[in-house]
Amino acid sequence: MPELPEVETIRAQLDPRLAGRTFEEAEILDARLTRPRPASEVEGQLVGRRVEGVGRRGKHLVLTLDGHGELVLHLRMTGRLHWHEGGAPVQEPHVRARFGMDDGGTLTFQDARRFGTVTVLSGPQQRDEHWRGRVGVEPLSRSFTSRRLGELLDGRRGPIKPLLLNQGVVAGLGNIYADEALFAARVHPERVAGGLELQEVRRLHRAIRDRLSVAIGAGGASIDSYRDSLGRRGTMQDMLRVHLHEGERCPRCRAIIRKTRLAGRGTYWCPRCQEAP
Repeated sequence: MPELPEVETIRAQLDPRLAGRTFEEAEILDARLTRPRPASEVEGQLVGRRVEGVGRRGKHLVLTLDGHGELVLHLRMTGRLHWHEGGAPVQEPHVRARFGMDDGGTLTFQDARRFGTVTVLSGPQQRDEHWRGRVGVEPLSRSFTSRRLGELLDGRRGPIKPLLLNQGVVAGLGNIYADEALFAARVHPERVAGGLELQEVRRLHRAIRDRLSVAIGAGGASIDSYRDSLGRRGTMQDMLRVHLHEGERCPRCRAIIRKTRLAGRGTYWCPRCQEAP
């Protein structure tokens, strides 16, 4: 599933291409994409609307529309957005939606497993209702301090990794970067979240921001189906230290990296660098 770095990469590519452009056509090819709203209703809400900018909230791509609206695109597991310049052919598999812009460019939404969503929000009240409790603090924002992270962990009795994956707590973190941040911070993924010491919270805070920033610079991680909006692969998969490296030697201490399942997710860690609880 594309996580914060992958979605941020797409956002940065699409913003200069879409900002100021108007939807000339919107074609929803799979009604599942807009459920529970009818596809025709969403199409009608987009045609003729101007895009004022492209933003991101957690793993969601957010196109700000004129008239205080938002188009929210959630890629989930296998969703891909692909930008085509004017006149470029659009022949792709699993296309679930197609958006034509007034400059001749086309944005396609591909999704092999059909878990992605397209949502149009009209007005401040609908936006507030949609986002309430859905996304927590942005880990690259100024408000995400080590103190704020400590407050989020305080009193939590569950393991740290599932808490980091909770989008209502920290927005945008997923399985890849949770593993990488915990390894960098030397925190075992099964440690009780509220039991981390102050020094460990500070290390984890730095590690989260560092790993996400490095991944954005690398254009994200192209594991499985991820490609950016121009069809290119990221390179972060070549810089992962523990994720997907079960049975290999730890790059820091040379112990053998292990894998288990935690909260239903494959979880990788070093038994020497990340002492088990």
